[in-house]
Amino acid sequence: MIEQKEHFHGSDLEKIEKIYGIKKETITSFSANVNPLGISYKLREELPLHIDAISTYPDREYTALRKAISAYIKADYQDILVGNGSTELISLVIQLLHPKKALLIGPTYSEYEHEISMGGGRCHYFRLRESEDFLLNENALFKTLTPDTDLLVICNPNNPTSSQITRKTMRNILDCCKENGTFVMVDETYVEFSESYPEITSIPLTEYYNNIIILRGISKFFAAPGLRLGYAVCGNRKLMREMDSFKNPWTINSLAAIAGEIMFTDERYIEDTKRLISTERARICTVLDSCPALKYYPPHANFILLRILQEDISSEDLFDLAIRKGFMIRNCSSFPFLDNKYIRFCFMNRGDNDALLDVLLGAVKK
Repeated sequence: MIEQKEHFHGSDLEKIEKIYGIKKETITSFSANVNPLGISYKLREELPLHIDAISTYPDREYTALRKAISAYIKADYQDILVGNGSTELISLVIQLLHPKKALLIGPTYSEYEHEISMGGGRCHYFRLRESEDFLLNENALFKTLTPDTDLLVICNPNNPTSSQITRKTMRNILDCCKENGTFVMVDETYVEFSESYPEITSIPLTEYYNNIIILRGISKFFAAPGLRLGYAVCGNRKLMREMDSFKNPWTINSLAAIAGEIMFTDERYIEDTKRLISTERARICTVLDSCPALKYYPPHANFILLRILQEDISSEDLFDLAIRKGFMIRNCSSFPFLDNKYIRFCFMNRGDNDALLDVLLGAVKK
């Protein structure tokens, strides 16, 4: 086995190719959490017809794009700001709020801590407990929130645990944060994959609370990470104006803007995606129910977190075994509070899912 000196992200196929000598084109990435259907059907057909758009500057206000997003998420387009992926928007929020002390619910995505630390802030974690299936303990969180907490960061559904928080709970969190003067940043990258989306998304709360901003992108659900298109939803118009004036103009190119207008209206693609993920999520959980050597936590996003219960096998072992078969999973030992007994993989098409399960189940005792 090749000793892993670094942890691979789902986009690190070139590194995998170099280290393992495996052609990146032959690798099926179960680590990137990208929709297995590929790009939107309508986008594939219609975007080439707009190639001449690159000869002109995009609308500086991106009005048509924001209105397309507005119709898709059912929010006022004036409460929407678009950016170069959700990463740019995360950075903007951190730079403007400049939190001295931030609370992150973890284990979670590392970019939050990175941006906060780059801005000179300190990060503290509220730990999701394995004994509670990584579900949020609302009362324990409230005891942790204090008036000196400037920012609370929540990924919902959470990466890598695939757990989620209901809008009812989020409302309680916002009330508590309001009392403490804490602003809340919610990353909803994976919310569209949730079967209970209407009860999970916090977008309706932006009409009533001015201490919340919601960030989303098209990389995962719409399988378009290369377009670098993200958007923020916030009812705090003052903050949105500050973000808009602070960000560079035209950070979204003309084709990406047009692509957004197209894909958000592709209802057949959206429904096909939800149906596929829902079916495979349930089926894979049923398969894993018969394997006592692997424990999974109820998934709500398009990926699942597993704990390896067999003592003589680590996450590095399963990563190495899978990648040599052409399947890239995520070794989760780099996440806070997780060790080398945790792996994560996303749901692909049925054939690829079965092939990966054969590898994983074949490596552990039935």
